[in-house]
Amino acid sequence: MELTVDQHSPTPPYEQLRVQVIEGVRTGALSPGDKLPTVRRLAEDLGLAPNTVARAYRELEQDEVIETRGRLGSFIAPTGDATHRQAQLAAVAYAERMRALGLPAEEALAIVRAALGIRS
Repeated sequence: MELTVDQHSPTPPYEQLRVQVIEGVRTGALSPGDKLPTVRRLAEDLGLAPNTVARAYRELEQDEVIETRGRLGSFIAPTGDATHRQAQLAAVAYAERMRALGLPAEEALAIVRAALGIRS
């Protein structure tokens, strides 16, 4: 999978990279164990500062989408789609908090729909 950056996009370059890697995992274009380019190599190839690529990699690692193995490099994590797992954990935490606040399920769902910009 080739990573690209649109210099004219309002989305910051690190976020463009992060989203592309996550989408690659979701679609199967990137599989567990696939090696990502080094920070320096990808920064060079895309004409970015190394810190920009490093930030994308750090955020992907925090989300457990990739893992860094020291000098061996960064790889797609073997845990599958960590993004969905993180979303499920957030949903469970949200549901528990809404129950603790005594909000009915429909009201809690309405809050989520509004936050996502979904009109019902």
